[in-house]
Amino acid sequence: MTYALVGDVGGTNARLALCTVATGEITQAKTYSGLEFDSLEAVIRHYLQERGIAVQDACIAIACPVTEDWVAMTNHSWAFSIKEMKANLGLSHLEVINDFTAVSMAIPMLSPDDVLQFGGGSAQHDKPIAVYGAGTGLGVAHLVQVNRRWVSLPGEGGHVDFAPNSEEEDVILEVLRAEVGHVSAERVLSGPGLLNLYRAIVKADDRLPEKLEPKDVTERALADSCIDCRRALSLFCVIMGRFGGNLALNLGTFGGVYIAGGIVPRFMEFFKASGFRAAFEDKGRFRDYVRDIPVFMITHGQPGLLGAGAHLRQTLGMHL
Repeated sequence: MTYALVGDVGGTNARLALCTVATGEITQAKTYSGLEFDSLEAVIRHYLQERGIAVQDACIAIACPVTEDWVAMTNHSWAFSIKEMKANLGLSHLEVINDFTAVSMAIPMLSPDDVLQFGGGSAQHDKPIAVYGAGTGLGVAHLVQVNRRWVSLPGEGGHVDFAPNSEEEDVILEVLRAEVGHVSAERVLSGPGLLNLYRAIVKADDRLPEKLEPKDVTERALADSCIDCRRALSLFCVIMGRFGGNLALNLGTFGGVYIAGGIVPRFMEFFKASGFRAAFEDKGRFRDYVRDIPVFMITHGQPGLLGAGAHLRQTLGMHL
């Protein structure tokens, strides 16, 4: 059986695993603290030595832009040349891709057990797909099929303008615009964004906001102990819906819209009962167009590793 190495590298941790090249199955995943190693290459060597295995091919998903040979992480001191690392590790193939590209490439590999559906009909096979995820920031990608190959279309969709569509949202925009100037979608759809919503709600009422962390807002909202926090979380869900509907319109994503990222799973029941789906479909004359488009929450534990494997297997000439 032939294995390839796959990795999902963030600002604090590096997750490595083996991918069965024939099937795409991910096994032997292990997480390492980035603080314990001087370089990504050192982590990879350590992992392969622990496993007693040699590989020819590898794909690393990484939380920073990947444009040239030199990769420097945004939230970490690690930096490296892809060519040098490939030579040093004796690899035939080394692919380094953005972490959100990897999440999007995981989508064709997901089974019905790896997702939860929020409204709409059935996903149409081979039609465009959108994926977005709120975490530290707001990641966005689209996925299209060209000649039986999946192509991830990355970009900086999280930084498009925040587009309010209610009086309450207008007020939020006004408060945040006074603070930061340009108000992007990421300013309200992210961990810091949830905090911005809370602060804007309180400030709009001429009161002083408390100094909270994003998790405080979520916990208080779920405990129903703070009406401002509950309003902030409700608004967050509604704006997530509006934004997802915008992605669906942009590329006619009849293959489905997928939600990834670390925030929403923390309040799943609240999200299910929220105005998310109504806001997703709230497109005026184009309500009927988006009504059948399904939204899925990715519940798979390691979409970055799964997607890195899918990207690599496709590079090696396989059909997903």
